[in-house]
Amino acid sequence: MKTFLAEGSGLKYKRLAQGIEESIRNGTFKPGAKLPPHRILADKLGITPGTVSRAYGELERMGRVVARVGDGTFVREQSQERPQEMGFRNFVDGTDTCNDMSRNMHIPGNEVELLARSLRQLSDESECLRELTLYSPDAGLPRHRQAGAAWLSHDEFHAQAQQVVCVNGSQHGLLVVLMAMLRAGDTLVTEHLTYPGLISAARLLGIKVLGLDMDEEGLLPESLEELCRCNRVVALYCTPTIQNPSTAVMSLARRQEIARICRAHNLIVIEDETHAVLMRQRPLPISHLLPERGILIGGMSKAVAAGLRVGYVHAPVSMVGRISTSVRNSCWMATPLPLELASRWIQDGTAQTLLTQQVAEIERRQSLVIDLLQSLTYRTHPCCPHFWVEIPAPWRAIEIEHGLRKRQHLVSTAEAFSVGRGPLPQYIRVSISNSPGGDQALREGFTALSDMLSNGPDEAQTMRA
Repeated sequence: MKTFLAEGSGLKYKRLAQGIEESIRNGTFKPGAKLPPHRILADKLGITPGTVSRAYGELERMGRVVARVGDGTFVREQSQERPQEMGFRNFVDGTDTCNDMSRNMHIPGNEVELLARSLRQLSDESECLRELTLYSPDAGLPRHRQAGAAWLSHDEFHAQAQQVVCVNGSQHGLLVVLMAMLRAGDTLVTEHLTYPGLISAARLLGIKVLGLDMDEEGLLPESLEELCRCNRVVALYCTPTIQNPSTAVMSLARRQEIARICRAHNLIVIEDETHAVLMRQRPLPISHLLPERGILIGGMSKAVAAGLRVGYVHAPVSMVGRISTSVRNSCWMATPLPLELASRWIQDGTAQTLLTQQVAEIERRQSLVIDLLQSLTYRTHPCCPHFWVEIPAPWRAIEIEHGLRKRQHLVSTAEAFSVGRGPLPQYIRVSISNSPGGDQALREGFTALSDMLSNGPDEAQTMRA
């Protein structure tokens, strides 16, 4: 490290980070090893503790170390790779050997039969097929945009077709919105626990992300106000309805206050309704309160079929052109064939039927395991595909996650959703929507969790050993 400091080029903290990274690479610092405390290393190298702090921060950004509040900074182990660094993949190549309750997935129903029927019908429509083999407008064919508007509309929120841009799923929608509305170096704020796909997309585009404090309703208005006063914030990304992972649902009063602050500070609001579609009688989106600056992203992956990759972005007319240009720059156009199938399903009621079936199955699976959580503190919603379970002291969420993994049950900790370096809340997300082993495996996973938290401190001591 001294060599890099003395002979390297560039800022001192980056030279130090480069030296530590080389020590990790050559094995001087082993995976899981604790790095020296800031002041001790600073004294040893004759530099300031601030330089060490910035170097450790750079290593954390690079994914080489993990900072644990109160514990120190540790060399990252391969098993600690964060989901967003892996792309938070929903598909895993290989045979499932574990009961994977770490991922929220669409629960398969009878969509295969419905798809086969729709493809047979479409095969007889040569003019439509010809149109689907050609390039389409950047924002999508008019009938596809109209279907998207119908899918996004509910109650008093009436989406307009001319404000809809068709995209290849909600994640693609999020990416093109970020590409269109923000630049590298811009600051975006979001809940301090947020969708990992937002974190990875922002990192890819060089967008700075700051986390907002939360309560049982979601992000706190006073935290948003404070960050806007202290930073040049361009946009807010949020999930007001069935927030992932906390399951929070914002009240109308909270939405109105968030809208007021965003208007006062001239923020673009990027609102994610991917899980909201599962909620019966879902609240009006914040975008309804901010029609001049609200961008709403919705899709069909959680409700109809994930593999269709159909999504819709609803934005002010003034922003539609920029977002459409981002679609063209990323993939020329959203794929017309899935959009045609989705449009037909929206128009003939098939999509709504599949959505109703999905919600019913979520409620059924919740009823299978709810009794196993009686002694625990948790959050969920009747239409939510996961539970957000608090891990009481003396345990830590990572210990419970490791213990369950040893028993072949996978769950997610708060680290996968975390923005910033604050203390991680001791919670785990346990999904009911992805259980290849069926009802029995689902109950076994929740039973293992309940048993582990009922065995007392000795269980935690065993996992630490």
